[in-house]
Amino acid sequence: MNRAAKIFLHNRFVGTLLETDIGYEFTYDANYVNMQSPYPISKTLPLRVQSYKSNTLFPFFDGLIPEGWLLDIAQKNWKIQAKDRFGLLLACCEDCIGAVSVKGEASIL
Repeated sequence: MNRAAKIFLHNRFVGTLLETDIGYEFTYDANYVNMQSPYPISKTLPLRVQSYKSNTLFPFFDGLIPEGWLLDIAQKNWKIQAKDRFGLLLACCEDCIGAVSVKGEASIL
């Protein structure tokens, strides 16, 4: 199953994160990269036009997912398995603490 999320930094669209059959892909939006003084979302994902690809969810995005009792609540309420990291990211990180937010396909429309 392929899923997508739009990534925002301080409520500004910065790029797209995709889950594909072979892994994950993050691509900064060209308009964001070319604007005056853009900031990378993470030091591990510096600004560039080319996509980042990984077999596993990028550690930066995985780090946004809650842990402990909060993760337990999210898993029980949304019935998401712990190994479905992208599903947890979509369910839990639209309004997470910090500057980055993740909006899934349903939130994009």
